[in-house]
Amino acid sequence: MTKASTLACISILTGLFGLCPAPQAAAADQRPNIVLIYADDLGYGDISCYGATKVRTPNIDRLAREGRMFTDAHSASAVCTPSRFCLLTGQYAWRIDNWSPVFLQHPLIIDTKRLTVPRVLKEAGYSTCCIGKWHLGFGTEKWPDWNKALKPGPLELGFDHYFGVPVVNSHPPFVYVEDHHVVGLDPEDPLRWGPGLRTPSKVYPEKNAVPRKGMPSVAGGKKAHALYVDEEVCTTLTGKATDWLKKQSPDKPFFLYFATTNIHHPFTPHPRFQGTSDCGRYGDFVHELDWAVGEVLNTLDATGVADNTLVIFTSDNGGMLNHGGRQAWDLGHRLNGELLGFKFGAWEGGHRIPFLARWPGRIPPGSRSDQLIANIDLLATLAALVDHPLGEDDGPDSLNQLETLTGTPESAVRNHLLIAPHKQTHLSIRKGKWVYIPRRGSGGFGNGIPSLVKTRSENSDFTAEGKVRPNAPQEQLYDLEADLRQAENVIRQHPEVAQDLKADIARYRQQGYTVKH
Repeated sequence: MTKASTLACISILTGLFGLCPAPQAAAADQRPNIVLIYADDLGYGDISCYGATKVRTPNIDRLAREGRMFTDAHSASAVCTPSRFCLLTGQYAWRIDNWSPVFLQHPLIIDTKRLTVPRVLKEAGYSTCCIGKWHLGFGTEKWPDWNKALKPGPLELGFDHYFGVPVVNSHPPFVYVEDHHVVGLDPEDPLRWGPGLRTPSKVYPEKNAVPRKGMPSVAGGKKAHALYVDEEVCTTLTGKATDWLKKQSPDKPFFLYFATTNIHHPFTPHPRFQGTSDCGRYGDFVHELDWAVGEVLNTLDATGVADNTLVIFTSDNGGMLNHGGRQAWDLGHRLNGELLGFKFGAWEGGHRIPFLARWPGRIPPGSRSDQLIANIDLLATLAALVDHPLGEDDGPDSLNQLETLTGTPESAVRNHLLIAPHKQTHLSIRKGKWVYIPRRGSGGFGNGIPSLVKTRSENSDFTAEGKVRPNAPQEQLYDLEADLRQAENVIRQHPEVAQDLKADIARYRQQGYTVKH
């Protein structure tokens, strides 16, 4: 189905289901404000409305109670940087050969000429702001000069304002960037990088102040580094987000992209949250995230705009079985619920994510959807919402899910999705009830084997000790309707299904960037 025909069908369906006039046809002054909260490494089982019992998330649960909860939502990548690329561009990150996180030495990986979510909304008359984790690179050359203007960056992609953590909270530099510049940087003490240097930063488990082999080291910029206090990052970013919301004019719609560092390691919750959960600092960091969501929702209430604001809450990928995740697991917390696998992998736990949407008067409260939806769909969906036309090359992998958000489509808007884990060899496809993985294992760190051993998980291919079972197939096929846990690889029972899906992946790989939907 073409994008034009999808828009037409959704407009008709909206009328048939007796909802308010199609949002994409609304006048400019009726367009809703939009708040997109993008959590980091939050797994499918990490919040209470999705079944968590060792943490309590009343503010996030409020979105489920007052809006819609999605049970089959996914990130098109199980890795942080490519996930964000997919979200903002509506294009698979593997099309530009991005499979891994980028760090301080990388240029901006999004072409500034490409249509992005913030550019769609800015061109529709919105004020646009990005607060939080960026993790998509800066500048045009390898090793941008961090002592000068960091451009192009968020502002060149359509944001009016940016404040946040430029890379990730586990890797240097541990500073804030506002618009184009490192905050508080003293010209007499510039940032320096090279071998043998140590970042002036507090050391935590999993925080690479002294980077791993092959990673860049950073020194200098003591004043800028001093402004970054790990236990205060969430409160600082939340304060910046709510302050920006309070300053918005009632005469102009706004878009806030709030990309939290919670709950990426290291787990450094503010002291007020430490010890509040039943699964260690991992859970405490979830509690702090829930508080941040509550602050945003309370600000929308206080400023009187909540009833005309679409709030979307989701995560960049599944939960990660890192040091803190292992401690949480030992305390009985199941990061990704019953799903197999973790961040970086093609198994469901790596990319099936919590996804909640609230829009008073448009999204039925307390509703639930089992339709397939992905983060990559937000560009086409929000473009439809504000009646922004899309060219043939705009958001080539994004589908308009507006009716999936607000109504009940007679058939799924999306029937297939390519899923990119960390390993290129494991580019997988979900189609209908089937998911096909072209190699053995998850395609994540250690091919998923260490996580199997730690969690004592097993399926028809692997024992709980991480050993390959005799005669296990080289490829994988799962029927998610019958087997959400991916306990049984059924590729030998349905070879024709696997062959068709394998051909679909081959077609995508062959056509690469030129594929249009």
